[in-house]
Amino acid sequence: MVKDQGLSIVHVCQSMDLVDSVVRRWIKQHEAELEGQPGIGKPLTAEQQRIRQLEAENRQLRADNDPIKKSLGLLCARTEMTYRLIHQLQQKAVPVQQACRVLAVSRAGYYQHRRRGERKADVVASVQLKAAFVASGKSYGSRRLCRALQAQGVIIGRYRVRRLMREAAVRPVWKRKFIHTTDSRHALPVADNVLDRQFDVAAPNRAWVSDITYVRTRQGWLYLAAVMDLFSRKVVGWAMAPTMPAELVASALCMALQQRQPPRGLLLHSDRGSQYASLGYQALLEQHGIVCSMSRKGNCWDNAVMERFFLNLKMERVWQRDYANHGEAQRDIADYIVSFYNCTRLHSTLGYLPPAAYEQKMAAILPIGVSENT
Repeated sequence: MVKDQGLSIVHVCQSMDLVDSVVRRWIKQHEAELEGQPGIGKPLTAEQQRIRQLEAENRQLRADNDPIKKSLGLLCARTEMTYRLIHQLQQKAVPVQQACRVLAVSRAGYYQHRRRGERKADVVASVQLKAAFVASGKSYGSRRLCRALQAQGVIIGRYRVRRLMREAAVRPVWKRKFIHTTDSRHALPVADNVLDRQFDVAAPNRAWVSDITYVRTRQGWLYLAAVMDLFSRKVVGWAMAPTMPAELVASALCMALQQRQPPRGLLLHSDRGSQYASLGYQALLEQHGIVCSMSRKGNCWDNAVMERFFLNLKMERVWQRDYANHGEAQRDIADYIVSFYNCTRLHSTLGYLPPAAYEQKMAAILPIGVSENT
């Protein structure tokens, strides 16, 4: 209007409500541009320049991403791949909210997909857990089941095992029955408590423990005498009979002596029952150079390791059976000792190894000179 129509700057500013100085600057800039000069416009601040640079970069990123986003649907299952990518980013400390926003998916959808995956994994783990539980004779708790599954290569923690056990109604069987098997009211001599609850032993065949328990059958009571090596908690000798004379504990000891061939000086601990204080049993100990140790009167804790074995035997096998006669009970108890307790059952004191496996492991790492005949 000023240059082409010849109107005055004042008239143009009044008619269009403009500032006089602004119009004069525009005219000077226009004239400078016509002459090929950069003009005299107000330069951008550093902050404005940075904003325009970021806007340009953002436009470039959108232009680069659009073809990729349009191609994902043709190349693969986009949603499944996106959720997997979010999971990987989460492991690298990238927040889920940020990853979902960048990849244009909803957080609710991602969490729902993860829950579906966890449910599928729980179904598989639950089947493996039930199989391990049945294999243990329905006796393992959460700790041993966790170790058993981990030994099979299943990545699982104890609290997840507890949850799966609760959901599957899996729990060990507990029952309690009690009768007395020890008669310490006798005039026979008793030995001192040499063991003194020192249950941790550095090498095999240094300290054994022995005791008697009972098993109910339809034919009547069956009594079990057993001998255990404290080093590996392995049952090395046992005997069963419908009565419990001194010959019962002597038979269990003879079986242990034949299997282990211990050196003289072995310590053998028991309670002070009449069977263990009998002349025949004491003569057998003296013959093989075995040091006798007996619990204090009425103190079951002095022989706690053997008492625990008997409790495990009854929880894990005997109380789950209804034995028709003595023969059936003898076969089943022998199978428990040989096949399960000594060779399969995980023992917490041994680092969750079976006694037989623990002895093999320790035999490889024990120092020279520390052996069964040390």
